[in-house]
Amino acid sequence: MSQAGAQSKSSGLSAVAIVLAGCLVAMLSFGPRSVMGAFQLPVFASRPWGTEAFSFALAAQNLLWGVGQPFAGALADRYGSKYVLIAGALLYAAGLALMAQANSSLGFELGAGVLIGFGLSGASFNLVLGSFAKLLPPERLSYAFGAATAAGSFGQFLFSPLAGALIERFGWEGASLAFAALILPIVPLSLALASPPAAFTPQASQGATFRHALKHNSYVLLVLGFFTCGFQLAFITVHFQRYIVESGLSPVVGYWAIALVGAFNIFGSLLSGWLGMWIPRRFILSAIYLSRAVATAIFIALPPSPTSALLFGAVTGLLWLSTVPPTSSLIGQMFGARNMSMLYGFAFFSHQVGGFLGVLLGGWFRESFGTYQPVWLLSIALGVISALLNLPIVEAPAEPVPQPAE
Repeated sequence: MSQAGAQSKSSGLSAVAIVLAGCLVAMLSFGPRSVMGAFQLPVFASRPWGTEAFSFALAAQNLLWGVGQPFAGALADRYGSKYVLIAGALLYAAGLALMAQANSSLGFELGAGVLIGFGLSGASFNLVLGSFAKLLPPERLSYAFGAATAAGSFGQFLFSPLAGALIERFGWEGASLAFAALILPIVPLSLALASPPAAFTPQASQGATFRHALKHNSYVLLVLGFFTCGFQLAFITVHFQRYIVESGLSPVVGYWAIALVGAFNIFGSLLSGWLGMWIPRRFILSAIYLSRAVATAIFIALPPSPTSALLFGAVTGLLWLSTVPPTSSLIGQMFGARNMSMLYGFAFFSHQVGGFLGVLLGGWFRESFGTYQPVWLLSIALGVISALLNLPIVEAPAEPVPQPAE
């Protein structure tokens, strides 16, 4: 192993230690967020709030996570990631705690929506990917991105049955408080991911880089395609459990289907990261979006059954976060590591706008028409569109940021 491979580019920690710390952060931050749908029916049973209030809180969480992500990424790029991760973890834990204590829809929306949303923007695996880009040698990045994404998936696999058990034993309020405590280890783990502050100059400002990226056709196509990823994931995360129950199946089927999403996504994310070293990443992304559309079409066409639900969870898991390694590595290839967190953060903003609409439209269609069918069909259509959008992407470094005239 080379010296660069054995040690980070700016600290005495080994690459293995950095990747391990990043994977733990991804697992802890993604776990509670990925099982929010398990809280929906218990909240309805104990609080006088309708679907609209719960859907709005979770939709706001997705949107604010996306709104905050470019700013959190820019701060991490400019000043280093450690303090951004710490602040995000504390906001995230506070949001879970407030959510548990809320006695009004407003309090619930503030905790589950605002605080968790902004907390995720600072403490999720998106910041981990930016740290990896600055701390690890380039030849390890694609697989490291896949490992962090897979760790987030393991968090989903771990927290889904855990959520069910905690809710059954302690109520949804106790489960939320337990998850708040589990977020706090992100604070010490962030020390291992402390990326160095960047020395920015007026000629290479973040604003100029961002404006330059928005004129880059391949980056814009990547960002637009990522919208679909957020729409599909957030809709399933929040509404799949209720869809399963209303289809006449046991809630346990929903818990284990979501757990299978997390379990199979471990393999899907690692495979996606590995394939990105050998296959053009635009083809990987196009295949993922098209496969999601086909899997969804088959699932809603079949009669509801535990077998179809679990198979859908497994297939969806292979495709769940497997978009992240090729998307993030393409952004790194186009623009380099220097502004990786900010530019991936903006792509993730598009992802979360999609998530906001997926959650909100899911709740609106269910309450207005008594069915989730229109949203499933919209998800299929968006998958096909995104598969086509990714094909023209050019996998090459972007032109340098134009220098201001002297």
